[in-house]
Amino acid sequence: MANFAYVALDKSGRRVEGVVEAADRRGAMLAVEKLGRVPVSVTEAKATAAEQKGAWWRLSTRRDRMKPHEVMLFTAELSDLLAAGMTLGNALNCLAGRGEGAEAHIAADLRDRIIQGEALSAAVRAHPSTFPPLYGNMLRAGEASGALPEVLQRLGEHYERTTAMRSRIIQALTYPVIVLVMGIGVVIFAMMKIVPQFMEVFKSMKIALPLSTRILIGTSEFTQRYGVVVAIALFLLGGLVGRYIRTPGGRQRLDRLKLRLPLVRGIIANSIYANFARTLQTLMANGVTVLDALRITEETVGNTVIADELRHARERVTDGTSISGPLAAGKVFPRVMTDLLAIGEQTGDMPGALGHIGRRFENELDRNIKIFTTAIEPILIIFVAGGVGFVAISILSAVFKVTSGLGQV
Repeated sequence: MANFAYVALDKSGRRVEGVVEAADRRGAMLAVEKLGRVPVSVTEAKATAAEQKGAWWRLSTRRDRMKPHEVMLFTAELSDLLAAGMTLGNALNCLAGRGEGAEAHIAADLRDRIIQGEALSAAVRAHPSTFPPLYGNMLRAGEASGALPEVLQRLGEHYERTTAMRSRIIQALTYPVIVLVMGIGVVIFAMMKIVPQFMEVFKSMKIALPLSTRILIGTSEFTQRYGVVVAIALFLLGGLVGRYIRTPGGRQRLDRLKLRLPLVRGIIANSIYANFARTLQTLMANGVTVLDALRITEETVGNTVIADELRHARERVTDGTSISGPLAAGKVFPRVMTDLLAIGEQTGDMPGALGHIGRRFENELDRNIKIFTTAIEPILIIFVAGGVGFVAISILSAVFKVTSGLGQV
């Protein structure tokens, strides 16, 4: 595929310029015509010497995957362009002309697929690492109902909620991790640099040292002799654990552990429940059937324990509409969720009930994040202070022992 620069006239007769990708000049002219423009001139865009020199760099740095916040912005911009009256091809062409990043590359590929006659819901399936099954199924429902801009707007809101939820969790974990890493770094520095200097002084005195000081010296000597070996062993152990976690059994054990750990389980469980409710609400509000919605939610829930329960619930759904009973039978989801789902089924407003569930668990998530940050800070301070304090007390007690011995002499 080559790039072709074109000059054309739009429907109002205005002169417009742009670039399209095609196999040859004839294909480029057809691509311009499918954008709703009348081509005046189409020429192959030649790369400059500098561009040719840096082509390998662009190819090596081009990303074929957008991050969640990039998908959110892409979806919102595409929705705004379509709502303003721009055709889908023109909107994607506009987004494709913005730099050389993943968004421009994916938008250009979607544009070319649209020009070749594919539906947008089918085109996004070519990028599964960027667009999950939820995205394609939502677009398909929007295309069937003729409300593609509205569906894109809802998708943008969905990504905005999930991105905000992820940001809150990361912010809650950032400070504790920094404190923990700095505390461990201070203790290691003391063991490697400060304690050895005192060791030489204490050994020259030839006096009986306190127990805490002997423990500290022994730990320091072990760290100096075998620290590299221990670091390599921990690195290899971490690699083995990471490899095990990537297996189905390891992933399930880890996900089950996440739902049981004190302090952490409230954050993880409520974020999963909120994401489940919002995803299911978005799908059902756009006409996706219950069974398909459960299948898509199962793939996007992010926890194998919950995903397995959703699969079992989907197998237990017999009439295709009632899901509160099968979800309650597994005893994995909280009672308040299944009760609200039952009310939504009785009133015929499942999207509304799911919206209430999503807001409830989002509020619970915020409350658990506050509890976590409030509890973890003193715990880490005590942990770090205990390590640093042990080093300081062990050294000071030995110093006092030495000075008292000199006073007796």
